[in-house]
Amino acid sequence: MLTNWPMLRDREWRDWRDWFDGFDRFFRGWFDDDMLMRADMQEKDDKYVLDIDLPGFEKENISITLNDGYLVVFAKMDQADEENKKGRYIRRERRYGEYTRSFYVGDIEEGDIKASFKNGVLRVTFPKEGIRKLQSGKSIKID
Repeated sequence: MLTNWPMLRDREWRDWRDWFDGFDRFFRGWFDDDMLMRADMQEKDDKYVLDIDLPGFEKENISITLNDGYLVVFAKMDQADEENKKGRYIRRERRYGEYTRSFYVGDIEEGDIKASFKNGVLRVTFPKEGIRKLQSGKSIKID
């Protein structure tokens, strides 16, 4: 015997879906902020290549420092205040703010690290075996 299940009306379904989406976004913000900077590290013959996705970021708002053997990547994205010009937002999913991610690279010389930023991808290369002289707190220039 088939039972007639009450079907959720479109409006009720959207309300439930929006509630679950909000719940998901709330917890995602607690656990995966570093996932904004998704990274791949590749080993080559004489160096490592680190590619970090930073879509939508400006080169001027990205910095890299070498501190106690850790390569620290900092990126900032300011929220554009377009609400008054273009109307009220119904939904906002893009993230804004400051993000940091660290990678252990060992005792390498700051001058041996090269960085470039193109098409939303930050590429950092550094030697497998560099000079074992650690200089803390040095900034890396991004080309």
